[in-house]
Amino acid sequence: MKRIGLSGGIACGKSSVARILHKKGIPVVDADQVARNIVEPGSPALLELVQEFGSDILDENGLLKRKTLGSIIMNDKNKRARLNQITHPKIRASIFSTLQKWHSQGYTAGVVEAALMVETNSHTLYDALIIVTCTPQIQIERLMAREGFDQETAKTWIRSQLPLTEKEKLADVIIDNSSDQETLENSSMKNGTS
Repeated sequence: MKRIGLSGGIACGKSSVARILHKKGIPVVDADQVARNIVEPGSPALLELVQEFGSDILDENGLLKRKTLGSIIMNDKNKRARLNQITHPKIRASIFSTLQKWHSQGYTAGVVEAALMVETNSHTLYDALIIVTCTPQIQIERLMAREGFDQETAKTWIRSQLPLTEKEKLADVIIDNSSDQETLENSSMKNGTS
C-alpha cells in the first residue's frame, strides 16, 4: 500500500484536500484527530502533559484546553519540543496501526493528514508527500476567521511553523489552495491526486 503524507501550512486547506481525497475513495487519517484521541481524560499522554505543563491546561471536566497549551508552547521551542516528545510517538503508533489495518483490508493507498509532518521529519516515513499552500495574505485571513485571532496572533502562529517555501521543496505534489473550492478540486485532479 502506498502511504501518502498530506501537509502544508496552517489554514492552507489540508483538510479540504483530505475531504476531496476521501470522497474519491482514498482513506484518510487526520493526525489532529488522533492527537485529540490520545489525550482523552485518563489517558497516559494527558497525565504526562499535566505533569509537564500543569493542571491549568485542563478544563473543569478534565479535558485538554488545546488553546491554552498552544499559547504555552507557541513561543518556547523547548516546551514545544517537550510536547512533541510526549505526544508524537503515541500519535505515530496509532496512525501506523490504522495504515496497517487499511493495508489488510486491501486498500492500495492511504493518506495521513498532519500539520507538522515536515517539522517533525515524519514526512520521511511516507512514499509521497503532498503539500497544500496558499498566499501568505489568504493564510492570515483564514486563520483570523477560523480562530478569531487578531492579525499579529495569526502571524505568530504561522511563524511557529516552517515556512511554506521550505515545505514545498520536499513535496512530490504541491496544491495551491489560494482560490475557491471548485478550483481546489480541479487542482487536486490535475496534480494526479485523484
